[in-house]
Amino acid sequence: MDLNDHIEKILWTEQQISERVSELGSQITKDFKSGTIAPAIVGVATGAFLFTADLARKIHLPITVDFIRVESYGSGTVSNGRPTISFDLKLDVRGKHVILVEDIVDTGSTLSCLIDYMKTKGASSVSVCALLDKPARRKVHFELVGEGKYYCGFECPDNFVVGYGLDFDEVYRNLPYVGVLNPEIYQ
Repeated sequence: MDLNDHIEKILWTEQQISERVSELGSQITKDFKSGTIAPAIVGVATGAFLFTADLARKIHLPITVDFIRVESYGSGTVSNGRPTISFDLKLDVRGKHVILVEDIVDTGSTLSCLIDYMKTKGASSVSVCALLDKPARRKVHFELVGEGKYYCGFECPDNFVVGYGLDFDEVYRNLPYVGVLNPEIYQ
């Protein structure tokens, strides 16, 4: 089985993603270089694991890195709207600037949940760096904390996308690009 055969259309190539991740890393470096406390990079597992690793290597500052797992999709293609934290942070983020690294911001439910959670953990500010933003599906407005900033790699059309960490039923994460999954695969 060749996973590439399941892709209807490639939206962003490996090269385009690499270039955009470099740009995001440079912007984060510029925005936080005057800070006295190292930002805490918090990747949202599992979808953002590749993006988090690549982004962290492009941030030229002292940083800490951790992961948190939030589940809201199960094996479907639509968020259930009730995210739950299933794997917590090891890092203490109290008094730190947290940069949540997300694969895709869809309805906004997961991100809103995570931002609120970081506030309860005592983060002094919360920024978001999303590889993809799908504003057409937004249902929940989220507010950043403190001096938080919003970084976005690409605006995503309202299609079900996979690759570069994004999955359908835990498959396709290893594709080096982001593409639209053929609907025949999941319908």
